[in-house]
Amino acid sequence: MMSFGQGLLHVILVLTLYVHACTSMDCQLNPLDSNGVALTIAVGHEGKFSNIQQAIDSIPSGNDKWIRIYITYGSYKEKIKIPKDKGCLYMEGESQGNTQTTISWGDHDSTDQSSTFTAVPDNIVLKNLRVENTYGLYSKEPLKQAVAVRLLGDKYAIVNCSFIGLQDTLWDGSGRHYFKGSYISGVVDFIWGSGQSIYEDCTLNVDLKSSYPPRTEGVIVAQGRESESEGDGFVFKWCKITGGPTMLGRGYRPYSRVIFYQCHFPNTILPQGWDAWTGQGNEHKLTFVEADNNGPGADLSKRVPWLKKMSAEELSKFTDLSYINSDGWMAKLPPNYLKW
Repeated sequence: MMSFGQGLLHVILVLTLYVHACTSMDCQLNPLDSNGVALTIAVGHEGKFSNIQQAIDSIPSGNDKWIRIYITYGSYKEKIKIPKDKGCLYMEGESQGNTQTTISWGDHDSTDQSSTFTAVPDNIVLKNLRVENTYGLYSKEPLKQAVAVRLLGDKYAIVNCSFIGLQDTLWDGSGRHYFKGSYISGVVDFIWGSGQSIYEDCTLNVDLKSSYPPRTEGVIVAQGRESESEGDGFVFKWCKITGGPTMLGRGYRPYSRVIFYQCHFPNTILPQGWDAWTGQGNEHKLTFVEADNNGPGADLSKRVPWLKKMSAEELSKFTDLSYINSDGWMAKLPPNYLKW
């Protein structure tokens, strides 16, 4: 995770992006195209570009029409950044059976610099992509910060993707994000940040076998809500957890908010469930909620005493898509983004 100095810069960045998100534009759909896009750019053996970053760079600055980058099946060893002026981008990988188009890189140590894939602008759709930070995955290297994906803009839909790493795999940094049918794997704080996000039908895999030196337990979530007035939080709905043993999450910032709703918990969930971490002594500020989960790890009898409870009415404010979609932005996404 970040140092104090990095954390302060992160707070400033998040506040800036949050203000921008409230006034961000919608992208124009093309009604004549079945995907609703104005242009499809192919990458790979069938396309104009062999390099994904080149395809991104070819998009006009200030683009306001949905453009689709279709990446033919294969493995792409490159570091990707979608700059702030290249929004309205729908990136789709070609899948073959249960395998996905893969983007991989292996930087580490710095959360700000190590990410294999970084998206900064608003209005992004990612589909059928596997993004890896390979540091430590395939060789015995000490566990370090090594981000696979960094998401910093508003109005993102991520469908049928896989994000693979060990520490800090998915930086769900800021903005409203919808994750559907995706797979996220890591060891420590592998879903973290200050996004306002719903994870629906996702698999969260705790990959202790890849950690070095070997660890006896993992931590899935470290959410970064800074104050009671901020709307961000992570909601895990109809998800399942694999691997472990593991904690569900810990208090990365003073008002961390994480909700698990109707998820499947294996017997590898540690009985206490949660760690206050930076919130120690102020546990009443943390909002960690477990509601209607199932499986052998869903027993609440030995959970931390400060685990929150919500009424059905209060819970529905977070588990309903209106939590991230109050202005209806999801209806303006390309029409085929959920089909795979």
